[in-house]
Amino acid sequence: MNEAQQSLADDPRSLSEQAYDRIRRDILLGNLMPDAKLQIETVSDRYGIGAVPVREALNRLSAEGLVQRRNQRGFFVSPLVIEELAELVRTRILLETLALRESIALGDEQWEEDLVLACHRLARSSRRLGPEVATRISEEWDIRHNEFHRLLISCCASAWLKGFCATMMVQAVRYRNISLNINPNPARRDGAVAEHQALLEAALARDADLACRLLGEHYSATLATLRPAGMQA
Repeated sequence: MNEAQQSLADDPRSLSEQAYDRIRRDILLGNLMPDAKLQIETVSDRYGIGAVPVREALNRLSAEGLVQRRNQRGFFVSPLVIEELAELVRTRILLETLALRESIALGDEQWEEDLVLACHRLARSSRRLGPEVATRISEEWDIRHNEFHRLLISCCASAWLKGFCATMMVQAVRYRNISLNINPNPARRDGAVAEHQALLEAALARDADLACRLLGEHYSATLATLRPAGMQA
């Protein structure tokens, strides 16, 4: 048994779940580029997982919008479209500020403590990235960043609203990572650490108007730095 096979054997999750996680990760990181054909046999060989679990994973990713199933042609990584990026950010601001306002109103002391810790971890992760952040976002930073933004709205009472926000976050992460992969000289986001700190302070002060304004500016600033060269017009 080789190392890859041993790793699969040691993982208690189902093969379908493993295939889903690994394909999803590579799509979000840009290792599988937009419009890439996902032949069952090729994907199966790539991850060392059988064809049936791979097909189940691709069907699940298709339902989430990360993969497209095209009639008579099979599975493809979903394309990225320039106009859809701006629309995604606009919709994300509309819904996430709504969730943030309610989360601030309902958040308790434990929420505050968790938010402070998440912001600290994110800032520490950002400092460790160094100059290479201009060409590659680390997986640790991605995890910490998502954790902080998820916690901001975690006390919103609407599971539907939080679910929509989570789906948009996944798509935004993909756009960002793809943009960094295809753009050799991306604009740096040197102000992101200060923006997260300002968001934290506004949330802790229970200033919902300020927090929502800062969140919208934060997402708009990130959008402005993404050069969508290589995406569909």
